[in-house]
Formats: sequence, structure tokens, C-alpha cells
Amino acid sequence: MTKVYALELLRGYPIISDQGILNSSVLRSPKRCSPICYNIGMGNNASKQTSERTTPKYFEDQFDDEEVLFVFRKHPIVMRKGLIFSSFATLVGPVYVLALTYLRPLDPPSITFFFLSMAASFVLAAILYLPSWIGWYFSVYIVTDQRFIQITQKGFFNRSVVDMGLRQIQMVNYEVAGLNETLLGFGTIMMQTMVGDLLIHEVHHPAKIQKKLLEILRTEGVSASSSDSAMINNDDRLVDDDEEEYNNA
Repeated sequence: MTKVYALELLRGYPIISDQGILNSSVLRSPKRCSPICYNIGMGNNASKQTSERTTPKYFEDQFDDEEVLFVFRKHPIVMRKGLIFSSFATLVGPVYVLALTYLRPLDPPSITFFFLSMAASFVLAAILYLPSWIGWYFSVYIVTDQRFIQITQKGFFNRSVVDMGLRQIQMVNYEVAGLNETLLGFGTIMMQTMVGDLLIHEVHHPAKIQKKLLEILRTEGVSASSSDSAMINNDDRLVDDDEEEYNNA
């Protein structure tokens, strides 16, 4: 009966009950309509709890019970080829106008033609730069509470996905080699897994990425370790030397 009272009150109709005639003004008095207000509040709390149980999905293949913990991309340096080509493309229009000016000094191009050639140059630069930007923006690395996902986008129509469970990761290391990587702050993340090694080149701030990955793995109960990249290179070198001595023998 209380729910019926609430509906009728919301519609503005008076109700005759044991306490007398009720109208919409009863809702303004919490003492007189505490059962009705309580039922309405319980309905709001139930809807809030239902919305809290539903985990928002950040990518298409995300499971219903899966939570995204960390997302990172490569360094923008991966777009350098597209940036170089687009930079040269912006010069096509001005150079063309300049060439016409010297070839036809009596009939030089107009200002309108100059601005149109500039606009065409910027459009050409955007077209040349767009594939590189798409490859950088849509190539992401997602860490959830269940797995590690590598999504690689190349151009418009080439996409690959690598999916592995967090418990398959055994070791996470990073390497910064060379002057460019040191100055620009990018490097390589090296992950040793049960199915092989996974190398992620040109990662922005590799030390922070490695630390965050190890924190997530330890939080999820995965015993993964890290070691110095120089030690790994030395160990690989020792293995190569042993193989060479075996081959010479």
C-alpha cells in the first residue's frame, strides 16, 4: 500500500488513509511521510548499487568481470617518418608558387592562388601524417586484473592483438640504449613469459612503466622479478661464448 501511496502522491492525487487525507504537500514533511520516503530512498540506493556493480568497458574485448588497471602507449617518436613526410608536403605549395613566379615574371600567381596552394599543401601533409598518427594512437598496451593485452595498429586496415594472462609473466625489465633514447626518454620493455620473450620498443618512460607493471603483478599475487638489463646482456654473451667454444671444439 505504501508504494501505491507514493505513486498517487507523485501524480498529485489526494489519498484517503487511516491518517486522513494525504496530498503532495506530505512529501515536504519527512516526519509525516517517513514510510513513503524510506521506500523511495531504498529504490534509489538499489539503482546506485546496481550501477556500481556494472564495470565500465574501456575496450571491445573486455570481460564483464575484468577491470582495467593500466594503459600505456609508445613514445610519439614512432611518428617521426610521418612527421618528416608531412613537413616536406607543407613546402610543396610555396615552392610551386615560387617556381611559377620565376618562370613567369610577367604573369606571377595571385595571392588567392598562393593561399589555395598553401591549403592544398596542408591537406597533403595531413593525409601523409594520418597513418602514422593512427598507428601510434590505436597501438595500446592494456593491463587488467587478469591479463596483458598488446594491440598493434599499422595503417588503416592492419591490426594485431597479443593476449596473455598475468600469471604467464615471469620477469619485467627495461633498457635505455643510445643518446637519442636517453635524451628523449624512451626505451625498450623486455618481458620474459612462459611462452617466450616479449619486446616492446620505443616505450615512453620505460622505468616508470616497469615499476607500474611490477606493482600490478605483485598486487595481483604474481611473483614476477626484475633485473638489470646489462646483466641480461652479459648472460646472453656468456651463452654465445660457450656455444662458440663448443662449435670450435
